[in-house]
Amino acid sequence: MNQPESDEGLFDHCPWLYAEQASQAQRAAQEQRRKRLLAGAEARVGAGAVRLGEGCFVAETAAVYPDRLDLGDRSYIAAHAYVTGDIRTGADCTVNPFTVVRGTVTLGDGVRVGAHSSLLGFNHGSAPDLPVHRQPVTSRGITIGDDVWIGSHVVVLDGVTIGDHCVIGAGAVVTKDLPAWTMAAGNPARRIRDRRDPRAAGPGGAAAGSAAPVGTAPCPTAPRPADTPALVEALSAFAGAARAQAVEVLDRCWRPDTRRFADRPGAEPTVRAHCDAVEIADLLLGEAPPQLPAAEHVARLRDLQDPATGLIPEYGAPPPVPGPAGVPDDGAAAYHLLCVGYALDLLGSSFAHPVHAVRRTTADRLVPHLAGLPWDDRAWHAGAWVDSWATAAHWNLRLGAEAAAPGALEALFGLLHTRVDRRTGMWGSPTPRDGHLQPVNGYYRLTRGSFAQFGLPVPYAERVIDTVLGHARDPRHFAPGRENACNVLDVIHPLWLCARQTNHRFEEARSWAAAQLTAALRRWHPGEGFAFGPAPDGTGPGRDPGLQGTEMWLAIIWLLADVVGVADALGYRPRGIHRPEPALPG
Repeated sequence: MNQPESDEGLFDHCPWLYAEQASQAQRAAQEQRRKRLLAGAEARVGAGAVRLGEGCFVAETAAVYPDRLDLGDRSYIAAHAYVTGDIRTGADCTVNPFTVVRGTVTLGDGVRVGAHSSLLGFNHGSAPDLPVHRQPVTSRGITIGDDVWIGSHVVVLDGVTIGDHCVIGAGAVVTKDLPAWTMAAGNPARRIRDRRDPRAAGPGGAAAGSAAPVGTAPCPTAPRPADTPALVEALSAFAGAARAQAVEVLDRCWRPDTRRFADRPGAEPTVRAHCDAVEIADLLLGEAPPQLPAAEHVARLRDLQDPATGLIPEYGAPPPVPGPAGVPDDGAAAYHLLCVGYALDLLGSSFAHPVHAVRRTTADRLVPHLAGLPWDDRAWHAGAWVDSWATAAHWNLRLGAEAAAPGALEALFGLLHTRVDRRTGMWGSPTPRDGHLQPVNGYYRLTRGSFAQFGLPVPYAERVIDTVLGHARDPRHFAPGRENACNVLDVIHPLWLCARQTNHRFEEARSWAAAQLTAALRRWHPGEGFAFGPAPDGTGPGRDPGLQGTEMWLAIIWLLADVVGVADALGYRPRGIHRPEPALPG
């Protein structure tokens, strides 16, 4: 419906209504506005200085005095905007009321700039020998990619590049480049999360606040080191080589005689090896391992589950016996609750049965079992048990069954909150022999299955960062040649997880991640994958390349790169056991 002729300010302030609601007289007035803009620019700068695409709108009250303006189709400049300099936009861009766009500014397609924002693609010098008004003006320019939403009252400074698909929260001051898909907020703007994270929300008010767990602060965008281009190039080259060699890596661990996967040549086939192969193929190939049709992978993994308990034995072993609180003490059977469940999930399937051994666990059986776990001297084992139990509860929820008996899941989180050490953020204590190795490694397993998997904030995140960074300097575990996949993963995941809640010591975490990332890329064995690495206690497959080491290091490299701020260069994102998003029930 056309608007009354007297409503002259409507489209200036709400230009998105112009295309459908303007009257013929209002369209004629806009055409005259266009002609005046073109004539004024020609008189000031020269012919061709302004180009307005099809369906554009420029408010009468906007101050538009550019050296060059190329406004893409269906774009608009709203009331009281101030536009000068060399401005180029793609199609469907919006400069909302009271916005300032000055200097050299380039927008991609579909960029929305909120009211009262400033894109300042120029700067003044600040040398002490001249007054400010006599300082030279410089311009490195601002570049904003496609499909970017900039909230109200945002300031973007000269020299900044904002990648495609970013969302910038209201009131942010953007001083550094933001990679594609970043959601950022704050002064200076810090990374909140990847926009593809299903928890992500918009940049305004309460919506932006709800994008992070309640009571938490955003994770910052990692400061980009001076060698970022070289690191990005190295990551891209690594990922390309890994993809090209992925089938070869899988083939060397495939046993045609048994039609099963082994971790490495000469090893016996295991359930975990099959699951590692599924994760590797998903990361590098985007499909099931080519050694079997996808449907056969699904059938083989589903058939492993014992229908009576829901537990998964090793090949050739009898059905596992449930422990007092459901999850057995058998390490392989407990880990199968993670790896088989996530392998099936990656293949678009799920367990055939609920994990009945956990579904029947009551709070009065769970709490004493948790209290009796070896927290003091074997915190990793305690954390691993919690990981397996919580993951089984998660799969039960995903299947539409009860996670456990009423109150058991709540009892788990209640006990974890009451037992955590406020000084360290850990569950468990250091030992004279290994320092914080057991508590830190146990922290990863415990929080992976509980807080991270269920999308809950961890307690005392800043103390966790202090403890983990201190542990990462322990030469017993992190001297050159001593790092293994388990120890590096168990540091970077807590740092990554806690950085979702606090900026505490983030630069130190980023520096550690950058150094580890460079070292990790050198560990790739062409055509063979990654070795797990040396383990003093004999755990893990050791120095020979295999499926477990490859699956773990691929995920570790993504986590390290994400903390550094260059994960996009890999072109993959973990979706299984090491997925960054919570695995909440659908």
